[in-house]
Amino acid sequence: MFTRSDFSVWSILKKCIGLELSKITMPIAFNEPLSFLQRITEYMEHVYLVHQASRQPQALDRMQSVAAFAVSAVASQWERTGKPFNPLLGETYELVREDLGFRFISEQVSHHPPISAFYSEGLSEDFVFHGSIYPKLRFWGKSVEAEPRGTITLELLKHNEAYTWTNPTCCVHNVIIGKLWIEQYGTVEILNHRTGDKCVLNFKPCGLFGKELHKVEGHIQDRNKKKLFVIYGKWTECLWGIDPAAYESFRKQERRGEPRRKARQGDGPEKADSDEVDDVPAAQETVQVIPGSKLLWRINTRPPNSAQMYNFTSFTVSLNELQTGMEKTLPPTDCRLRPDIRGMEDGDMDLASQEKERLEEKQREARRERAKNEAEWRTRWFYPGSNPHTGTPDWLYAGDYFDRNFSDCPDIY
Repeated sequence: MFTRSDFSVWSILKKCIGLELSKITMPIAFNEPLSFLQRITEYMEHVYLVHQASRQPQALDRMQSVAAFAVSAVASQWERTGKPFNPLLGETYELVREDLGFRFISEQVSHHPPISAFYSEGLSEDFVFHGSIYPKLRFWGKSVEAEPRGTITLELLKHNEAYTWTNPTCCVHNVIIGKLWIEQYGTVEILNHRTGDKCVLNFKPCGLFGKELHKVEGHIQDRNKKKLFVIYGKWTECLWGIDPAAYESFRKQERRGEPRRKARQGDGPEKADSDEVDDVPAAQETVQVIPGSKLLWRINTRPPNSAQMYNFTSFTVSLNELQTGMEKTLPPTDCRLRPDIRGMEDGDMDLASQEKERLEEKQREARRERAKNEAEWRTRWFYPGSNPHTGTPDWLYAGDYFDRNFSDCPDIY
């Protein structure tokens, strides 16, 4: 990582109070060496939860795995205080992970407002995951708030089911002075469009003494609003679930001040698919586990040098890797070929800054040229439409990306 201490953040930010941050050019010192399109790909880190959902015969069990996946999708943001690079119009990113059973493609489909569209599918044809995201960024004097507008859709093909939700709001505190820290808050509602079941998850704001920091609490209900399952935990650590009656009786006992039976290792909680009982991180104890709970998800341990590497996870560290011969198969618009991000990753901050300015100027010039010729920008892999399940405006995958005909891709770098 590059040290940010030499910069007066305030000199830049005082011009921005209350403004939309996407229109402001920030110095490169605030960035991390990834594009926002790569950041979206991090939703896929815990994709085993989607494969797991697809294998469950019961709708309630499927919703538990989908809820865990929705929470795990924001877990990589923990302690990630660098800002990803704004994608250029027409920029793309692809990721094929045969070991994890998925492939993923995203494209920057609009510049003002910035909209990123993505589409992913299971290699064994068990799921399709897609959406379009246009984060609304605001600066509030001491913090920067990102409200992620746009619908996320997960389709489990074998069950003919679609789930939709929107991510919580993310806030980075102390952008001027002090230690940067992140919280996520807001209500996430996941709807199963076939059964009418809904999972309501509350990402708690930090609260007065930080007691609620990172906490997630919620429940799954059926179409008649009957509670079927209670979910609790932290988006930075793990998620547990329990039967509503057991949860209520535990809370009653707590209120009456009765001594609680401590949950021991292997006592009651069931073991989730990819969970190793031995390897429990030390911070695990901060979620009080109610006896009889079932583990739905646990965060992957980060690599030991993560703090020097922009707090990236092992999954994230690999996203910008350009393997030998890869550039022959990638379109010229892929983030891995973007020179300012590559310069920053190589530690050449001057080159990265110059390249970032050059690319932004090239983008402005292309926009002026289009305006002069009254030409419309044409997206390549996505088209505007409406979400087939919610009816709201969305960007839909046009297909054919993996045929690898990249002859008419724009020259953006």
